[in-house]
Amino acid sequence: MRGMHTPLLDRRGFLGTTAGLLGGSLMTSSLTACSPLTGLFSPSPPANLFEISLAQWSLHRTLRGKDLDNLGFPKKAKSFGIDAIEYVNSFWKNKAKDAKYVAELKKRCSDEGVHSLLIMCDGEGALGDPDAKKRQQAVANHHKWVVAARELGCHSIRVNAQSRGSYAEQQKLAADGLRKLCEFADEHGIYVIVENHGGLSSNGAWLSSTLKLVDHKRVGALPDFGNFRLGNGKEYDRYKGVDELMPYAQGVSAKSHSFDKDGNETRTDYERMLDIVVRKHGWRGHIGIEYEGGKKSEDDGIRATKVLLERHRTRLQAIMDKAKLDKKAGK
Repeated sequence: MRGMHTPLLDRRGFLGTTAGLLGGSLMTSSLTACSPLTGLFSPSPPANLFEISLAQWSLHRTLRGKDLDNLGFPKKAKSFGIDAIEYVNSFWKNKAKDAKYVAELKKRCSDEGVHSLLIMCDGEGALGDPDAKKRQQAVANHHKWVVAARELGCHSIRVNAQSRGSYAEQQKLAADGLRKLCEFADEHGIYVIVENHGGLSSNGAWLSSTLKLVDHKRVGALPDFGNFRLGNGKEYDRYKGVDELMPYAQGVSAKSHSFDKDGNETRTDYERMLDIVVRKHGWRGHIGIEYEGGKKSEDDGIRATKVLLERHRTRLQAIMDKAKLDKKAGK
């Protein structure tokens, strides 16, 4: 939204502003009004300050070990008390065009009272490829996921802004591919959101500028708390990066790896990060759990991340409630 808007492997490795925005305008679709502040395609304000969803990558070892399949993901998510899910395309790579399969997945969601938010898409080519034909092919490769997302009731597909060349060249190339994909997605009421996911996309300034260059109402961001690796052992400041991407956010990914004895995530200061996301930028949509750790089982890591998010949600709600009372009392 313009102006408001391994042994362990990450997904990429596996596959080889402010609170003042609360009064901002809403983007619309053919389905219903939507806003990153209230959650895309949300018919009414959320019951909580923000809602919690589950990214499928949190269960990548279980899925790769065949102890769970994609059709079982909605039920698995509900077992954690989570009713919103984010798919990863690699776990059903050959099923996007299978209408019966997609219908069955949609039915499984309905049966469990779970709704689909987005599909994370990898391995479909570089949207910023310097070769124009390969770039166009990458755009075309994503079309089936746009259609599948629409059928499942998702609001977005998550893509990568992969490219090659200089800083400026990669911006221009990635923006071109993203815009072309947005034009197709617009016909289906789907958003194209980009995650900080390695290379220059993990540079918050580069990615936010690239999204601005796309200049399309269907483009957005999926800020991830942890994917700010620039290569050669360098990392972009994660708090600065998330802050830069939040004006474009149509989703938020809460990366987690390990926890201390008090249940705090050891790589990311969740208090600081959620103050940026919720207090500064007024986020009211879903925050997706994406556990990638190894010390805890995937199930326990998901639970620990959920508890941490819930704790800070309660903290933030108390702060905001007090602020309202103080304002009412004229303090």
